[in-house]
Amino acid sequence: MKNNIQEIDTLIVGAGQAGIAMSEHLTRQQVPHLVLEKNRVAEAWRTRRWDSLVANGPAWHDRFPGMEFPNAHPDSFVKKESVADYFEAYVEKFEVPVRTGVEVYNVTQTKGVSGFNVETSAGTFHAQRVVSATGAFQTPIIPAIAPNDDTLHQIHSASYRNPDQLPDGAIMVVGAGSSGVQIAEELLQSGREVYLSVGPHDRPPRSYRGRDFVWWLGVLGLWDIAANEPGKEHVTIAVSGAQGGKTIDFRQLSKAGMNLVGRTESFENGRAYFANDLGTNIRGGDANYLSLLDRADEYIAKNGLDLPEEPEARSLLDDPACMTNPTLELDLEEAGINTIIWATGYSNDYEWLQVDAFDEKGKPQHHRGVSKAPGIYFLGLPWLSRRGSTFIWGVWHDAKYIADQIVIQRQYQFYPEHP
Repeated sequence: MKNNIQEIDTLIVGAGQAGIAMSEHLTRQQVPHLVLEKNRVAEAWRTRRWDSLVANGPAWHDRFPGMEFPNAHPDSFVKKESVADYFEAYVEKFEVPVRTGVEVYNVTQTKGVSGFNVETSAGTFHAQRVVSATGAFQTPIIPAIAPNDDTLHQIHSASYRNPDQLPDGAIMVVGAGSSGVQIAEELLQSGREVYLSVGPHDRPPRSYRGRDFVWWLGVLGLWDIAANEPGKEHVTIAVSGAQGGKTIDFRQLSKAGMNLVGRTESFENGRAYFANDLGTNIRGGDANYLSLLDRADEYIAKNGLDLPEEPEARSLLDDPACMTNPTLELDLEEAGINTIIWATGYSNDYEWLQVDAFDEKGKPQHHRGVSKAPGIYFLGLPWLSRRGSTFIWGVWHDAKYIADQIVIQRQYQFYPEHP
């Protein structure tokens, strides 16, 4: 420590799954480092998720290689509290050097010497390298179309906990990815009148022919796709581990009494207006679903696997009235809607990272997490290196690559002296 500045080789910001994985690999490589976390370890799993949330993948898959979930059946979907407990136990097992309750205010390039000044609530650090492990779900997005109406109770899905927290009345959920559809179904099952705004989406089968879809994505090489398909950069995935895990079926949700509408376009004078795309969006999800079944069948035939036939998986219900005669506008008061839940995703917040590592739109510029700014790294972002980059197991493998790059740079840090 010089002039009250704490020296460290590598500083990791964030002690969620990304920061913990990064620390494990740096420890294996004997790289001196420290993890700073402004809250608790895995805080988001405890306080930024709804009460009934479970992991979207089975316990055998959604974990780090070094430790299994204790007291959990491999095929079960672990509750969010157990996921947080898992990461806390992982920190203890691998002796992750984490300091909680420390907020990072800003990171700037030092002048005249290598490295970065890091101003925090615990003082100033000087680090040769900084890894941003704050993840992809930082700032909840409520779009500009949200109505300016004090009579409506509006929250983001990040603030939803359970049906009892909401005022009486019908509820509109905007966004039908994993979060939106699970919240909408929970509300429906609690006896509430629910409207769900459905945009373009992929909806894989929860399982097929006795194997979970995460296994199918693995053997088909789909987890390792290095870039998203053109035009699908922002398409959501509708999949759920709730109630033991099941395939999301919008036709079945409609049959159960959920009111489905297309993409929400605008609000005006107490009315909501929807795109005439519900049928297109649901059929697009069907096509995605059926295409994975086709590829799975081909894989089984090619490799001679003895897996049970499942012809009923291809049976789809008839198009409901909401698809054949879609609702394009809705009087909110007449429908009894007094709550809107925006399941519309998140944006990143990098105001604290004041380095030349971003493009003109503020998006990180990197290759597999290695930033264009030497010494700055990103971890836990969607498609960082592959489709699986934001999943628990995927971030672990991305962290290994970044750790290897840090070790390489450390080897070049000092020119070798020869006798």
